[in-house]
Amino acid sequence: MLPEKSGGKVLEATVMATGAGSRSESGSVVPIAVTVGDKVLLPEYGGTKIVIEEKEYFLFRDSDILGKFDS
Repeated sequence: MLPEKSGGKVLEATVMATGAGSRSESGSVVPIAVTVGDKVLLPEYGGTKIVIEEKEYFLFRDSDILGKFDS
């Protein structure tokens, strides 16, 4: 069991956009597990921050997403 302070923060976010997916070693497209509008859990650290029209967004790989909330 880990004390609460040892665990990192988990952040909730809404998916704003997705790509087509990643490529497997054989070259086929691996589809993304989330869609636009999904609420997801993200790790405290990671992702790439970008600024578009003075708004901050973060890019995460599909494999970095910790979980997805069901409606």
